[in-house]
Amino acid sequence: MIAFDLECCNGHAFEGWFEDSRAFEDQKTRSLIACPLCETTDVAKKLSTFAIKSSPRNNAESPSGKAAHLAALGKEISHFVEKNFDDVGADFATEALKIHYGAVEPRNIRGVSTDQEEKTLQEEGVKFFKVPVPKPPDADA
Repeated sequence: MIAFDLECCNGHAFEGWFEDSRAFEDQKTRSLIACPLCETTDVAKKLSTFAIKSSPRNNAESPSGKAAHLAALGKEISHFVEKNFDDVGADFATEALKIHYGAVEPRNIRGVSTDQEEKTLQEEGVKFFKVPVPKPPDADA
């Protein structure tokens, strides 16, 4: 069994348990997964920190060590995405559709999209996922 963090198109987060990833996809295709709050079947998997295993080095087992380790991991992920994905900004949905339909060469892209654009991408069968971007340390200053 595997647990997935799920979110409906209305932003409600919940958890679902499945035999495997294929079982999730099958049930989603057949509209068998519904939000427990609003009952919509427009749901998607969310990126879950539950699946990230921290290493025991550098005192990562202490609460402050774990937080520091996760913060460092978040920075590494952000740095990797920044270096390896083209930033298309607000044109994310347009570029994703062009890639999906073969109008442009496939490449890794990053950017922003509205809820409606994300819904359109899902309806068109475009695979994408959201990566939370940490605020820069001086963002609150």
